[in-house]
Amino acid sequence: QVFTFNGVEIRVQPSVKVKNGAPMSIICHADISKETDFQLKHNFTFFKDGKLVFMTISDKEDARYEIPVAKSSDTGDYECKVKVDEKMGFSNTTYIWVTGMTKPILAADKKEVVEGEMVKLRCELPEEVPPLEFFFRKTKTNSAPKEKRVLEKTQNFSEMEYYVEEGDNILQFDCFGKRQVRSGWESSQHSNKTLVTVKERFIKPILITRPSNNITEGDQIEFECSTVVAQMRGVEIIFQKNRTILNSVRDRKFLKYSTIATQEDSGEYLCKVEQGAVSKTTKLNVFVSELFPRPTLYASMTKLDESKDLILNCSINGVRRANFSILRKSSSGDILLKKSRILAIKVNVNDTGSYTCKAEVKGIVKESKPVRISVYAPVSKPTLSVVSGSPEVVLGKPLQLICHSVMGTPPITFTFYKGDEIKKNVTNDTYATFLDEDIGLNDNGGYKCDARNNHSSGVKTSNILNVTVIVPVRGASLGSVPYGEVEVGSDTAFLCSVKEGSWPIVFKFFKKNDHEVLLHEAKEYSDRTIWHKKTMKRRDTGTYYCMASNRASADVRSHPITISVILAAWQKGIIAVFVLTAMAGAGAVALWCFLRKKKKAKGPSMEMSGSALAPNLTSEKLTRPPSDGNYYSGSGYIEDNENHMKSADESKGPDLESAEVDYTEVEVSTLDPHR
Repeated sequence: QVFTFNGVEIRVQPSVKVKNGAPMSIICHADISKETDFQLKHNFTFFKDGKLVFMTISDKEDARYEIPVAKSSDTGDYECKVKVDEKMGFSNTTYIWVTGMTKPILAADKKEVVEGEMVKLRCELPEEVPPLEFFFRKTKTNSAPKEKRVLEKTQNFSEMEYYVEEGDNILQFDCFGKRQVRSGWESSQHSNKTLVTVKERFIKPILITRPSNNITEGDQIEFECSTVVAQMRGVEIIFQKNRTILNSVRDRKFLKYSTIATQEDSGEYLCKVEQGAVSKTTKLNVFVSELFPRPTLYASMTKLDESKDLILNCSINGVRRANFSILRKSSSGDILLKKSRILAIKVNVNDTGSYTCKAEVKGIVKESKPVRISVYAPVSKPTLSVVSGSPEVVLGKPLQLICHSVMGTPPITFTFYKGDEIKKNVTNDTYATFLDEDIGLNDNGGYKCDARNNHSSGVKTSNILNVTVIVPVRGASLGSVPYGEVEVGSDTAFLCSVKEGSWPIVFKFFKKNDHEVLLHEAKEYSDRTIWHKKTMKRRDTGTYYCMASNRASADVRSHPITISVILAAWQKGIIAVFVLTAMAGAGAVALWCFLRKKKKAKGPSMEMSGSALAPNLTSEKLTRPPSDGNYYSGSGYIEDNENHMKSADESKGPDLESAEVDYTEVEVSTLDPHR
């Protein structure tokens, strides 16, 4: 039994677009080729949106999935699978759209409500599958419907609560639903209309005035607000103008409020009745005619010098008879100056302030607009100084100046000058500052400032401020005479100089070996200084440098120089003489030893002749007088040598002893006294 699948297809009757409620058939057909004619069992499986919806087994190559009443929930992607023995075939996906939705059902929990209560509505779309959108509509008599939307993701119904407001008499509710399909959104029909009757808690309040018209300033005006309520408990009546509450009562049906009418009482008044969440309002516009216009205060001058005369005059256009008073405004309250329409005073600085006048006619008091009076004292001569205190500035650094006037009524305008050029204008109370960031080498003066206010005396000018520009020290160098090598005991001159810098300049000389030592310090009104160091010694050998600074407070260090202290020429000569003398002495000793050795070699012959002649020599020696012949004494020779060495030692003199000489240890052998 050889067979094969040629294909599987799916068909829809009557079409892939079916109306809601109509019958629908989905047919799955398997196209199979067989080698011979034999029967096969076909297993048909129908899927909607990937989920199994129907299964059947048939000997035929067709299977039908019947839907007697199509609903919108039947919309979706359909496909079928056919299995024969171990072989399977699959159809393509077919989209079926069931147009239209079931009609929603709307129900209300109440048919009759009282103002301020809630109505609960329930809208259901039977046989529809979520997600669904529900739309609730509320329609008042002779008004357009108001709509609210609710999205339900898990159920086919939705609930909504409505608050019954003031003026809701007969309310009509309905609803409809929407669902999303592949082509967009699809809407259902509108539900049945549900009517809800509303009962009033109380009637809208009634607001009247007495008198009702032709109200003039000074008249007694009375307001009355009333209502009719079904239940008195919890009723509140509030009377207000704009946002200000003028009067209120509780658990009463009416309210009264009276006052003496003024022009400020013109406007809109509200009577509001509240009970629980229900509130009803009535509005009334009231116009109060003017009895007399607002007074006007006139001043002879608004800005004047101290000790000048000021006249204030209060008047009302078209009215001559009134009670006038002139006042001065103060933070602690108005100060009455005079009960009159005219006030004349000689002013001082303390009279600066705001003034008004009041007028009274038939108990109605009106006040003028305030008039500002400014009294000025003249400014004193300003003083100009440097903020840091010292009238000097380092080249390249900013200079901050302050101009100050001890006396004078603010505001005061200060003007800063550099030379004849205006640099800055500042308006302040008593002082002003100026920062000059462009300091040049030639800016050594010419600053001044002006001060002026509204006093008629005019401008006051400060003295000219001369500012010294300090040039920082630059390019320090050190030299010496002699340079490099210096003889012991000689003098050395050190010269420290700078390329530029304002005087005075402080010069410091240092020597650096293991640590730095300050040797000399000098303050000079020059760009250089010389330090003479007397009697140089061997320990003065080392590295030297100098530092220079001025009022710019910046130390500049020179490059170091090295000084070597060596022996003087005369000291070297003494050492040379001493060495040569030592060498000559050593040679003499060596020669004497050599001659002595030769004498010993001739000794035996001399002894033989000596022994024969001994008695004669002895007698001759004893009898010969001392003056005959040359007499030599060894002891005398030794004494002469000792005296000679002593005199040589004594002739060294103090200079040699005091000179600093490098010494070397020399080991000398002791002479044999018998030789």
